[in-house]
Amino acid sequence: MSKRVVITGMALTSPLGTGVQKTFHRLHELKNCIQYDKELEQYNGLHTRLNSRTKDFITPEDFTRKVTRTMGNVALMATVISKEALIDAGLLDSPVISSGDTGISYGSCSGSIDAIKDFYSVCVNHDIKNLNSGSYVRMMSHTAAVNMSIYFKTRGRIIPTSSACTSGSMAIGYAYETIKSGAQKIMISGGAEEYTVSNIGVFDTLFATSIKNSTPEMTPSPFDASRDGLVIGDGAATLILEEYEHAKSRNAKIYAEITGFATNTDGTHITNPNSETMTIVMEEALRNAKINSKQIGYINAHGTGTINGDIAESIATYNVFGSNTPISSTKSYIGHTLGACGAIEAILGIEMMNNNWFHPTLNLKNPDSKCAELDYIMNNARIIDTEYIMSNNFAFGGINTSLILKRV
Repeated sequence: MSKRVVITGMALTSPLGTGVQKTFHRLHELKNCIQYDKELEQYNGLHTRLNSRTKDFITPEDFTRKVTRTMGNVALMATVISKEALIDAGLLDSPVISSGDTGISYGSCSGSIDAIKDFYSVCVNHDIKNLNSGSYVRMMSHTAAVNMSIYFKTRGRIIPTSSACTSGSMAIGYAYETIKSGAQKIMISGGAEEYTVSNIGVFDTLFATSIKNSTPEMTPSPFDASRDGLVIGDGAATLILEEYEHAKSRNAKIYAEITGFATNTDGTHITNPNSETMTIVMEEALRNAKINSKQIGYINAHGTGTINGDIAESIATYNVFGSNTPISSTKSYIGHTLGACGAIEAILGIEMMNNNWFHPTLNLKNPDSKCAELDYIMNNARIIDTEYIMSNNFAFGGINTSLILKRV
């Protein structure tokens, strides 16, 4: 018999701030975190000058040089925030963490850029002077997951997810499946991304970044006719997933239940989104949750503000839900935090669901006629009393994810 999976701990750091409640309250201001970065002016050929950086993240004093020698910024943020989530769940000092019943499912787009530069300088400069025993661990794509495992002394399953913009949501989904199957009782799940100019450059070369450099407060503008691209940010978010009976036996507080998850791939193009497979992933998540589309009261869109991405996502959403389900994009506030976005959006979605308050998409004034006719939350927040919400993310490589969260 499959197990129920609940969320008993949450923590995050994002451009809106560090801490779940602080970040959620900042959402109520209905202002974005996008800034003009003068340092970006030095990069030849770069069109955008915009980014969105994590605020208020502080490395705790007990994270000494000895502790962090194999951690770049992405692993450091992931570990610190995961510690906060375990404290929130009341599990940090529990013997269950190192018993083998606790696993980790965590993702990022890549390892730390400084370590990557050191590693590949060998090929360019034919000199290994910049390498040390921790270089590879800081560079590798599963650096967050393994550093967390060592720090928390977990002995259960480890599932590193490095799937670009679905790294965080896929990690949560795989953690859900792991507990549902009975393989683990607890999973530390989520995603992180550190800020690098190279991440901006990748999207800039595809003409997918916003160049509203003189008006950062006006971008990104998902689904709007005047949108011109995304803005890169950074952050980390962790959700502690727990088997329901285990959580109940220790009287744990429960934020929400995960009832559905699906993931698939387009199998068509490396960067162009596919509305058909997006449609399928949402339908499969609903089947997995054993509910119908009318029971979903809100959809947290991937909503990057890119031209083709918004069109494909809106069409897929219409295919499943028609025009009657409220939808908005958190990225209009914090930009695109890549590997962290799915986890950040899941946490903020839970907070909105539990407070019956759902933010509008900022800068959405005139929905693009090429986007499907949806119930876009615009201008003002909306009060919605719902038992279920859906959170969707889509990534390069044609990777699609859909999570369904239930209010408890």
